[in-house]
Amino acid sequence: MSILTAAADVLRCFSSTRHDVTVTDLVTLLGMPKSNASRLLRAMRDEGLLETVGDSKRYRPALLLAQVGQLYRFAASLIDRADAVVGRVSDQIGHTGYISVRRGTEIIGVTAHPGRHALRVVTSIGDRIPAFASSTGRALLARLSDAEVRALYPEGFIAPSETAPRDMDELLARLAETRRNGFAESHDEAVRGVRAISVGLGDPTTGDEVALCISFPAATVAPGERLSIIRSLAEGAAEIAALTQDKRFFPLNLSPSETAP
Repeated sequence: MSILTAAADVLRCFSSTRHDVTVTDLVTLLGMPKSNASRLLRAMRDEGLLETVGDSKRYRPALLLAQVGQLYRFAASLIDRADAVVGRVSDQIGHTGYISVRRGTEIIGVTAHPGRHALRVVTSIGDRIPAFASSTGRALLARLSDAEVRALYPEGFIAPSETAPRDMDELLARLAETRRNGFAESHDEAVRGVRAISVGLGDPTTGDEVALCISFPAATVAPGERLSIIRSLAEGAAEIAALTQDKRFFPLNLSPSETAP
């Protein structure tokens, strides 16, 4: 085992419930000889990877690791990370995927992955659609409080289709459903004949928020494929939310009827 591999194994011992380690911990967790564990911890301390906790023999991650962690968080933007997830899901499913941001009461597409099916949704970057009448919009509006949503629409809104929310009460009910389920869904709303599934997430450090979406012709997706889209988007978004420490992320919560064969 190389010194680098051993050091990496030590770092993997830290978790949300284990903030520091001792020589005994390494012996127990890694099966490492006591003398080796002692030398390794001292060497990692001397190189700035670890620091001792006061005068004790316990070791915790040092400032250098915290600085590297911050650099990692900013090395790739939220849009980059989200786009990678959507690109992967789009490639697996074959339907169009895109990333959107909210600007006031409108949603703007910023990246797109065209589907490969002969019948597919075509998404133009920069197009604007109503936030209240789209899955991407509701995935992001759900991150606001009901009072904040009401403030966005002081004069109400006009539904573009019969399947879109007709008034504020219906919109708030759908946002509550989005928060409860962990995803938003639209069917023949802002864009006729199109169905879409979206998940919203953000980065509290930068204040950025994005919606990850897969869209498809309404008549082409069977229940099993729909469920696969929901799970794939939600799982990918959850990984990013854990990294950004997004406390307003709504985890996937499928009802028994959703998962029934």
